[in-house]
Amino acid sequence: MCGILGTINMDFDDTVLSLVQRRGPDGAGIVRLSSGYQRITLGHRRLAIVELSPAGDQPMRTEDGACSIIYNGEVYNHQTLRSELGTTSFKGHSDTETVLRYLQQYGIQGVQKFNGIFAFGFVDETKGKLYLARDPFGVKPLYYIHRNGTFVFASEIKPILRLVPDSLDLANLAEVLRLRYCPSPDTLFSNLRKVRPGHILEVDLSKPDLTVKEYPFLALPLKTNCTPFSEAVERYGELFEAAIERQLMSDIEVGILLSGGIDSALVAAYAQKHSPCRMKAFTVGFKERDGSADEIQDAEATARILGLDHDIVRIGFEDFLSSIRKCVQIVEEPLATTSMIPMYALSELAAGHVKVVLSGQGADESLGGYGRYQGELYRRFFPGFLSKMILPIMTFAGIKDDQIIRGLQAFGVTDIIKRFMSVYAVFDDESIAALTGLKDNLSEEKLRYFYDLLGCANLTHTAAQMMALDLRLNLPDDLLLYTDKITMHHSLECRVPMLDLDLVGFITSLPCSYRARLHRKKIIHKAFARKVLPPAIIHRKKKGFRSPTDLWFRKSTALRDLLLSPGSRFSSYFDLKAVDRVITEHEKGYDRERQIFLLLGINYWMEEYA
Repeated sequence: MCGILGTINMDFDDTVLSLVQRRGPDGAGIVRLSSGYQRITLGHRRLAIVELSPAGDQPMRTEDGACSIIYNGEVYNHQTLRSELGTTSFKGHSDTETVLRYLQQYGIQGVQKFNGIFAFGFVDETKGKLYLARDPFGVKPLYYIHRNGTFVFASEIKPILRLVPDSLDLANLAEVLRLRYCPSPDTLFSNLRKVRPGHILEVDLSKPDLTVKEYPFLALPLKTNCTPFSEAVERYGELFEAAIERQLMSDIEVGILLSGGIDSALVAAYAQKHSPCRMKAFTVGFKERDGSADEIQDAEATARILGLDHDIVRIGFEDFLSSIRKCVQIVEEPLATTSMIPMYALSELAAGHVKVVLSGQGADESLGGYGRYQGELYRRFFPGFLSKMILPIMTFAGIKDDQIIRGLQAFGVTDIIKRFMSVYAVFDDESIAALTGLKDNLSEEKLRYFYDLLGCANLTHTAAQMMALDLRLNLPDDLLLYTDKITMHHSLECRVPMLDLDLVGFITSLPCSYRARLHRKKIIHKAFARKVLPPAIIHRKKKGFRSPTDLWFRKSTALRDLLLSPGSRFSSYFDLKAVDRVITEHEKGYDRERQIFLLLGINYWMEEYA
C-alpha cells in the first residue's frame, strides 16, 4: 500500500512527493521518461508489506523500458495471474511486478482479472498511452486534473493542488449538501476529478494535444442465481473463507479492526484460523459509556471467544471536537459521516502494533444491512399517496427521527432515482436553497449513470437496485474514502475482505430475498454465521460503527462558536440564520446529527481550501 503521484508536462521533486509520505514511509522513488510528444514524471512512496526487498520498489519498469507503473494497493490473486504469464521470469514476489507484467502482456483490459484493492498509473510506451485505473469498489482513491496541456494524478489531493491550484465549485457544494459526499468523478473543486470506481482513464500521449477518456471495466451483475438457500449458504461460506485466506497475503503481521458485531467477528474467526500466530484486534469506544454506541464490552467478549489479543481506546466529546478539523484535513473532502472520528483513534491505536488490518466494512451494502433497504421492501405494501397523509400525523405526534421522516417522504416518489435521492438526502432542495441559495443539479445524473451502467432496471427488486448503487457510490466515496485516508495517514493498510470480487459477485447474483426481507437483514450472512459463531455474538443488537454525536451536539455550546462566526470563510457561502435553525432543531430533539457534522466538515474544509 502506497502513495502515488504522476504528471505529464510538469515536473516535481521529493518536496512535493513528501506530501504523501505518510502513505509510504518505507521508501521513495521518482523516474522521468518521455513518450510520444509528452514528458512524464512518476513518483512513489512505499509502505512495504509484500516483498520487503528492493525487488518491490517503485516506480517499477519492465526490463525493456516499454512499460512503467506506480501502484497503490494489493492484488490478492496475483499468484494465479503469474501462472498465466508463461515463462516470464520475476525478480521478486511482489504483486506490483505481477500487475506490471500482466498489463504488458494482456493490455489494460487485463485489469478485469485483478481481485484486490488498487489505484495505479500505467505507462505503455509501445501504445503511447497512460492508463489510470481504480478498483471496482473504489477502495483506493485516485484524483486527477487535466488543464492547459498538463495532467497530474495522485492518491491524494494535496500534491495535485501544490502543482495546479484550483478553486471551489459551487455546483458541487450543493451536491455534497444533498448526498453527504461528492460522488466520482466530482470533487468540491472546479477542475479536480476522481476516477470512478471500476473505471479506466486513458490519456493519449502520441499527439501534441493531450486527450483523455474514461470507460468502465467492472463486471456487470450476473443473472439471478436460483441455487437453493441451503446450498447457497454453503457456497457463501466457502467464498467467504477463501476471501479471508487470500487477504492475509503479507510478509508482516496482520491485525483486525474488531467491533462488537457479526461482520468483524466472522472476519476475525477465519483470519485467526488461517494465521500461524495469535492475532491482534483493536476496538474504539467512548468515555461517556453510551450503551447505544459503545462496542468495547461486546468486542472484548468476541476477542476472548476467538482467542485474540485485544487493545482498546476510548474517546470523548473533547477528543471528538479536537479531531474534526484534523480529520477533514486528512480526508480532504467534507463528509456527513461521524464515524470518521472514531476511525482516527482506532487507526492510531492499531498503527502502534501492526501495518496491516482486516476490516468488516462493505457487508451492509451488498447484503441488505441498512434500514433504507427495508423502506424499499415496505413500499410494496404501502401505497405512496398514504405518505402524504401520515407525515402530518407524525409531525403532530412529535416524531423527530430523521431516517423515518426521510423514508416516509420518499414513499410517495414514483421516479426511482428521485426516490433514492430523497432517501439519501442530508439536506433537501428547500434546505440547500435556504443555506446557500444554490440548487443541486448534479446528484441525479451521478445516480443515473451507475443505475444504467449496472443494469439496475433489470433487477427485480428496487431494494437490490439500491444495494447495487450503494456499492459503487455511497461506499467508495464516503465510507471507504475516509477509511483509506485516515488509515494511510497512520501508515496503516486496511483491507476489506467483504468486497472480494468472487464473494460480491456471488452475493449480487442471489435473489434479493436471500439478502433482505421484511424485518430481516443480511439473511445469508447470518445463516452462515450461525454455523461458525456462538449465539452470544449472533444475537447482539447491531450498533454500527458510529459515535454518540447525537447527544454530544445537544450539550455543546461550541457548535455556534464554530459555525456562526460572521467573519469566517464559511459565512461567505452560508446563511448563518439558516445554519442556526439547524442547530436549534437538533437542540429541540430533531435528529440533525449528520447535517451538523457535514456543516462542520465544510467549515473546516473551507478554512483549508476555499
